[in-house]
This record gives sequence, C-alpha cells and structure tokens, in this order.
Amino acid sequence: MATTVDQVTQRRRGTGLIAHDPAASAGGYTLIAPQTGGGRVYLVAMDGTVAHQWQMPVRPGRHAVILPNGNLGYNGNHPGSPDRYPAWSIWHGGDFYEVTPAGETVWRYQDPAHHHDARWLANGHLLYAACEPVAPEFAARVPGGTAHGPDETMVADVIREVGRDGRLVWEWRAAEHLRPEDFPIHPGFGRYHWPLVNGLDVMADGTVLMSLRTTAGIVGVDRATGAVRLRIPPGVVSHQHAPVALENGRILAFDNGNFRHGSHVAFSRVVEIDPADGNRVVWSYADEMVNAFYTAFMGNAQRLPNGNTHITESATGRLFEVNPEGEVVWEYVLPWFAEYPDAAARATGPGRLNSVFQTWRYSADQLPWLTAGSHA
Repeated sequence: MATTVDQVTQRRRGTGLIAHDPAASAGGYTLIAPQTGGGRVYLVAMDGTVAHQWQMPVRPGRHAVILPNGNLGYNGNHPGSPDRYPAWSIWHGGDFYEVTPAGETVWRYQDPAHHHDARWLANGHLLYAACEPVAPEFAARVPGGTAHGPDETMVADVIREVGRDGRLVWEWRAAEHLRPEDFPIHPGFGRYHWPLVNGLDVMADGTVLMSLRTTAGIVGVDRATGAVRLRIPPGVVSHQHAPVALENGRILAFDNGNFRHGSHVAFSRVVEIDPADGNRVVWSYADEMVNAFYTAFMGNAQRLPNGNTHITESATGRLFEVNPEGEVVWEYVLPWFAEYPDAAARATGPGRLNSVFQTWRYSADQLPWLTAGSHA
C-alpha cells in the first residue's frame, strides 16, 4: 500500500533555512554544488534564497569555488575517467572549468586520473590529487586494509600542479616519499587506494598539506625535496578531510571520526590544530550530543573573517555556522535531492541524496558582479 509520507528521511526533517541570527553571523553567500544536482551550482544568500545559479555541462566531481577574479572554479566529474575501483565513480573529478558569472567558459583542464580535492592557487595554478597503479611488490609492503579480491590493483596518490597553460610544474608521488610501513591502512578501509589524499592546502611557507583518508592523519610536504616536514598522526584526527592552513600557522580540519579510537559512538568534529605545539587541539567544535553531528565521508570547515566557522556536514547536506563558543548562528539544509545518474555511483551511494563535498562562504565584496538587492 502506497503512503503519502515522504520517504526521504533528511527531507522529512526539514530543508532550506533552519536558523539564522543575523547579528551573530558573518553574513555573505554560500556556494553549493550538490553531488546529485546535475551540474547545477547555487549561490545561496543568508535568508536561504538562491541569489545566482550556474548550469555546468557535467555533474560535480567534487566542489566549486569563487576565484579571486569573481569567476567560478568548478571541479567536474570527467565522463571519460575509467573506473579504478567501486567508489571511483563518486569521488573522481578531472574535468575542471573556469566560468564567468554569465556562464562563459574561459579555461578548461582535464586529467581523468584526478580524484577528490583541488586548490586553485593565487598564481593561477591548479593543485590537485591524482593517482596511479603501484607495483604488486610495493602494494605488498602496505600494511592493513581489507582486500576485495586476489588480483586487486592498488593505486597510490600523485599530487600535481599545473600552470595556466596546462603544463605540469610540480609533481609528488606518495610511493616515492612515504614509507608504507609507517602509513598502514585502517582495517575498515579497502586496499585499493593508499593513502588516499582527500584534501589539500598550502601553508604560508609553501608546505603542501595533505589529508590521508585511509590511513588517517595529515602530513605537510616540502615542495623542494618532497620530504614530510610535519605530521599530524592518527589519534589527533580520525580519517579526516579538508586541512586548511590558517593565517596564525595553525591547521583547521574536518575530523570525520570514522573508527574513532576509544569512542562507543561515531561523531564528527572540527578541530584547530597547532603543529608548533605538539599538534595540540587548541579549538574544536562538536555537537553537545556528539552523534547528532556526523558525516562518515566528505566534509569541510572554513574560518570566517569574524572568527566564526562555516561547516559542511556533507552526507546530510547540512551547512551551519558556529561562533568561537560553539553556538550555532546559521543553519541551512540543501533542498535538492536526487539519485546519482550512473549505476556505478548508485552502488556506492544509493538513494535520493542531497549530499555535497564542500561548500564555501563569500562576502559581497568577493562578488562585485552580484546585484545584492534584497539578499544583502
């Protein structure tokens, strides 16, 4: 017997603008590229209305950003990327676009080996994570994980930076610079991708931050030598995403909390880590009922100019802003639900989803082309 009750749990709990304290919020506009949104990208005002929209030619591989010149930087899902393992269809990108507010493509770059994160650098370069197969002999040295088959191929990360002309200007291979025995895969993850760099950023001194998903932890790599200059180990974070280099030298990270040691429930948190002080967590946010805030995959956090933090709880499409005291001052839930269009992605991420990889907040000053009107 059919029922009239909406069977999408997240939508049934409420979507759109949930809460807003204008006096306490940093304000601005939030850029959202829903994973199952068919290539639509939304700029959402604080009142929950859509202030601007783009229609991209491919669905998002991961996320979108506003570049310093006001254009959209888009990380698209490359239609020609071969499936490397079951979840690849969900988290590969590889089709990058720079698009004007009017929708004109002014730059495009493709790498079907790309997955997860990318950073559009201030000098116009693109820094991103790719991967390539490693020899069976090397794979055998990587401890841990769960094998999915006797002939399973392991891929390892290759971080690339390309210039505006598309030429490679820097490349770093995990298999050349990380000792496998020091970076074991957690038993809860497969052995198909090591160490799975799912987040990137660059510190003020040029150190390249990399979030290692399947092993847990964050490393900072010297660009000149490729050596690891800093390491935030498992235990400080647990299978995290999105390291962000802050101006004060600290690192903001979205700590997903998969397989968190010593916890009987799964929960996520956002942490600010001081690598100069023994990787001490100097600030964190978690819900007072800790398991009320949790996403097992994706997620990011952004420190806002007024000291607040914008947070993306990806799996539930829940975006919210907290002040330094951890009080929520704005909350919005994505109202766009759909299935992934391809069977491979649906096999890993089934159902009608409103998930999003990362979202970012921008001030009106960063969007000079936008006529704010009633959205101010």
